[in-house]
Amino acid sequence: MPHTTEWKIRLQLTEDGDSTKARAVLDTGTASVTGTGAARRAPGDENVPEIGDEFAAGRALRDLGSRLLHTAQHDVEAHGSAPEPRTSPTSGWSL
Repeated sequence: MPHTTEWKIRLQLTEDGDSTKARAVLDTGTASVTGTGAARRAPGDENVPEIGDEFAAGRALRDLGSRLLHTAQHDVEAHGSAPEPRTSPTSGWSL
C-alpha cells in the first residue's frame, strides 16, 4: 500500500560583506537534521550575491544530505543489520 510523507527543509542565508552562511534544517515531523555551508567572495571577483547564496546553500544541502545518510546508516545498524562497506555512491538504498 503506497504511503506518502512530506518532509520540509528550511534554508536560511545570511550575507555579511563578502561572506555568505547557510543553514538548512530538515523537519521530518518527528525529528530534525541540520546542515551548514559557507561561501566567501574572492577579492577580485565581481560582487554577485546570488553566486555566494548558491554556493553556501549547495554546501549546506550537501552537509544535510551527508548527515541524513549517516543517521540512516546508524539506524540500520541499530536494527541489527551489518554495516555495508562504503565504496562509491550508488542509487537505491545501499550506501
